Amino acid sequence: MTGHQSAAPPVPAQVISPPPPEQPPARPSRRGLRAVLRWTVAVLVFGVSGAGVAYGVTEKTRTGVPGLRTEDDGPWVCPKLAKPVLPAGAGRPFDEGNPGEKHYADPAALPLPAPARAKPDPAFKGAGHRVPAALYLKEYAEEERAGMAQDLADGGLLDVTARGWTVPDSTSSRIYLVRFRSGAFAEAFFSDHMGGGADAGLLVNGVEDAALLDESHPSDAMVASTEVYVYDETAPRGPVHVRHGYIRAGDTVALIVQSRKGTAAAVPFHQTVVLRNQLLGRAVEPSQTRPGPRRLSWGPAPYRPPLVQGAPPC
Repeated sequence: MTGHQSAAPPVPAQVISPPPPEQPPARPSRRGLRAVLRWTVAVLVFGVSGAGVAYGVTEKTRTGVPGLRTEDDGPWVCPKLAKPVLPAGAGRPFDEGNPGEKHYADPAALPLPAPARAKPDPAFKGAGHRVPAALYLKEYAEEERAGMAQDLADGGLLDVTARGWTVPDSTSSRIYLVRFRSGAFAEAFFSDHMGGGADAGLLVNGVEDAALLDESHPSDAMVASTEVYVYDETAPRGPVHVRHGYIRAGDTVALIVQSRKGTAAAVPFHQTVVLRNQLLGRAVEPSQTRPGPRRLSWGPAPYRPPLVQGAPPC
């Protein structure tokens, strides 16, 4: 059989796409068995309660915080919080024009102020609240620090700011803000080391055995575009009760640790996490009525934690 062969179809011109935005290098997870155990615990927790939740935030409008409503439930008296001042022309971390989700405010303006009658921790004396990364890493077991330090060095660390204090009932608080070059680097570090599982796969020092997600943390105390994970040390505990939590907000990973001999109360810890999240997240809206520092808000209605007799609300 004879015939002409069909001409090959023309090859379309190759389209060259622009390079993707800068991303942190992929790293193999070092968590191994710890991750398996975490998911085993997750199945048990969620299967029993049906109510376990990782507090990834998607909603803007919040008007109250359950558990922080009455005068006798233990909240601390805190200074008024002011919106951090941004450099001229800079956007907030979750604005559309800020794809790196960067906090452009002065890092010295971001640490949470101490509550009334608190004694500052002398370990946090850095200028502008800046501290060495080694101080932050001391919150974790020694065998974890080398890998974390290397990932901080390779993963775009800009600075660490921190503040610590002890209140008269001996509750100790330490809050660290770990800031990276972009939200992508912060997410990579958080995912590789903290993970945000049903239990704290990476334990802070002082936790005897395990820490699970604290389901008593107010589920509607949310701020848009942030992730919050709050852990409570499980019983049986040692002589010191440790609570800790993480906030991932754009280019920043926050660690909040509270501890106390005997029992560390839940409400002051929840209060600290909520206020810390407000300062990092998108709860602050520009004032349209009067100049000067503004109180943080939950959208259309101002957030008002419980009043303490004779003192301003936090």
